[in-house]
Amino acid sequence: MKSLIHALKFLLALALLALAAGCASSSKGTQDLAIAAGFKVITPVNPEQKALLQTLPEGKITQITHDGKLYYVLPDAPNNQAYVGGPNEYQVYQQMRVAKQISDNNLAAAQMNQMNAMNWGMWGGWGGVGGFRY
Repeated sequence: MKSLIHALKFLLALALLALAAGCASSSKGTQDLAIAAGFKVITPVNPEQKALLQTLPEGKITQITHDGKLYYVLPDAPNNQAYVGGPNEYQVYQQMRVAKQISDNNLAAAQMNQMNAMNWGMWGGWGGVGGFRY
């Protein structure tokens, strides 16, 4: 029972660490995926475009219709630019995002399996007091 509690504590700590790391790099990761999916980097050239860039939610792709065409825009207001793609690029982006999520989940599972394979108990890898396991 104690080993189950320790395993759950370890998994909780690992999940919190992964969440913290994911939140810290999610904006850059989203931008990298957008570029890889074919989004173009656009810099606003007039005041209207700059104002629009400031109104878009940071780190989130927004659907915009301009001149009857559908665009997907990922703003990067601190760098005064936006990543813009059409429906095809957005579909590729979604597929890549799902593939990355599956890959990240597989990596986390492999790391947990590796830790479980070590069979370390409460006393670590050297056994208990006097080499006895409890």
